[in-house]
Amino acid sequence: MGAAGAGRRAPRPAAEVLKPRQTRGDARKMARLGCKSARQSSDSRQEYYRPSVPNGFQNSRAGEPHRNRTKAILAAHPEVRGLIGRNPFSALAIVGVVSLQLGLAFVLREQPWWLILLVAYAVGAFANHSMYVMIHECAHNLLHRRPALNKLASIVADIPNVLPAAISFRTYHLKHHAFQGVHELDADLPHHWEAKLIGNHTVRKALWLLAFPVFQALRPLRIREISFLNGWTVLNWALAVTVDVAIVVFWGWPALLYLVASFFFSIGLHPLGARWIQEHYTVAPPQETYSYYGPANTVAFNVGFHNEHHDFPSIAWNRLPELRAMAPEFYDGLVAHRSWTKLLLQFLFRSDMGLHSRVLRDERQGIDTQTDANQVLSEQQGVS
Repeated sequence: MGAAGAGRRAPRPAAEVLKPRQTRGDARKMARLGCKSARQSSDSRQEYYRPSVPNGFQNSRAGEPHRNRTKAILAAHPEVRGLIGRNPFSALAIVGVVSLQLGLAFVLREQPWWLILLVAYAVGAFANHSMYVMIHECAHNLLHRRPALNKLASIVADIPNVLPAAISFRTYHLKHHAFQGVHELDADLPHHWEAKLIGNHTVRKALWLLAFPVFQALRPLRIREISFLNGWTVLNWALAVTVDVAIVVFWGWPALLYLVASFFFSIGLHPLGARWIQEHYTVAPPQETYSYYGPANTVAFNVGFHNEHHDFPSIAWNRLPELRAMAPEFYDGLVAHRSWTKLLLQFLFRSDMGLHSRVLRDERQGIDTQTDANQVLSEQQGVS
């Protein structure tokens, strides 16, 4: 080799297999990210590969990662089946929080804009976020046995959100469970153009979080195998628009401003916005799903228990901590977050974290896209 090429590194292959071995550098990175780290988890023993193109998505050759762990937990702890079930009292939380938000909108109708934004950031964001969790519970039919009553409850929970999405969320979220990482079916994944546009730039990531509801609303456009519009969607939008118009007519624009600000803060540039990063953005690949075990779970209906939820979507929010306690050997070895605030700052300012920090796969495991996803998830958990 000549002098010119002596110091030149050999080109990297188009894709490299990354072994599921945790190095000291990995441990230090997890510590900086505010994560808990322990033994390698069952879903981190998959082979996956990262394309050599800059900022490319990670790719997995394996199927959806939660089914095998669900089966293993049921085999080791059959008593877990006793946790499966609904929580009808969640309906009281919906009525209470929706009433709180409408009441605060009325109280703030004649207050200055800065006070409205302050209350929206400190109180309204948590209230709206909790209603997103209730919409999520309704999507899994965890309030009532009849799907129609769950849909109605989710529409009521959606009232404080000025851009209604309860019914469409139900449709696409269930496909996210059944087809996690399949870009054509998982609306939780960013568009390729979206990830490329935002990149790893701090300001662009902040703007992305601020406008996250808009980006999220555009994602279903690529899910062409699933119908978006139905009678329930129309009802969802009709009720939300009617309430919004009534608020402006009878209470004025400041009251609506409070709900708009609460909505954007609840899933955007706010510590609560880190929840969307926490769930599936890879800080310890090849692990794909991450839980959050911090104090905010108290006001977020345990939505941080995300690995537990993906393993057993038929367990209501109030029993997810019991699942973790029953099967500690399956969860203590997973990487988990302790602070949404710290994760938010890490996501914004670390150059190695961005929208490409997600895992894609092509494997659909033979599931028909038209099959009822809740039925697929029930069969996964051995529920008839």
